[in-house]
Amino acid sequence: MPARGEALAARARELTERREPFVRATVVRAQHPTSAHAGDTALVLADGEIDGFLGGTCVEASVREYGLQTLSSQEPLLLRVVPGEPSRIREDGAVSVANPCLSGGAVEIFLEPQVPAPRILVVGTTPVAQALAALGAVLDVDMVLTNGTAAEPRPGDAALIVASQGRDEEPALEAALRAGVPYVALVASRTRGTAVLASLDVDDEQRSRVHSPAGLPLGGQTAGEIALSILAELVSLRSARRVAAASAADTAALAASAANASAASAVDPVCGMTVAAVDATPHADYAGATFYFCSAACRTAFLADPSRYATAS
Repeated sequence: MPARGEALAARARELTERREPFVRATVVRAQHPTSAHAGDTALVLADGEIDGFLGGTCVEASVREYGLQTLSSQEPLLLRVVPGEPSRIREDGAVSVANPCLSGGAVEIFLEPQVPAPRILVVGTTPVAQALAALGAVLDVDMVLTNGTAAEPRPGDAALIVASQGRDEEPALEAALRAGVPYVALVASRTRGTAVLASLDVDDEQRSRVHSPAGLPLGGQTAGEIALSILAELVSLRSARRVAAASAADTAALAASAANASAASAVDPVCGMTVAAVDATPHADYAGATFYFCSAACRTAFLADPSRYATAS
């Protein structure tokens, strides 16, 4: 593997280990004249930074815009960039973008989002905790066994499940509730669970979010059966949230104007391309406004006569 490829692979491993999402962009087809070649790879980070080469800054502008979109949707996309007046044609799983700054050729790039597996904290070393870890290993989630005082729940975690049988339960539960972890559960009898929840230093709304007894009422008795009921409840609630989020997104999309729907995008005042309105995109401030460009060349043209382009935009 060439040195650059090794560096990108190392960067991807580093991002994965840090649980930072990114998009792997790979050139799958290049039509000459273009400086890109099939197999060229780059990483699109969550802030819009692009690490790698995909065929120049004009192509990068579209890769950045659609890379950030795929990171948000978590759906892969085939992007085709061709020369021509600004336009875009969408199909299922693909989009074609025309860029007037390209001198010729065309490039097709596969955008593949790399999103960390949901992290689930399991507090305890009890048989139920061990069973949760074992079952979770086949669910494509990141199961982390810890104890109550060492648990450090984060807002992006999928769940915190306390199965420590009375050991340091309160600190873990309170930390998870304050971090906004969406599923917080306590493995305990109804009587003991009520007592533990009453002792938590949180408000009533947060206290009501704790699932105790944890799990769906499947009638399980063994550690494995109890763990199964807890993970079943977690999967059910996560699925319901995804459905609700999708419905809300559809409603918002119908109600919002195109301008509002594209709040994270901007139009290059020089060439008319739509680009991502992020710091990683070439940009310049003029007359109290920020303008974004598909390339450094368009930014240079703008700065040579900003009043002309600012008025036109």
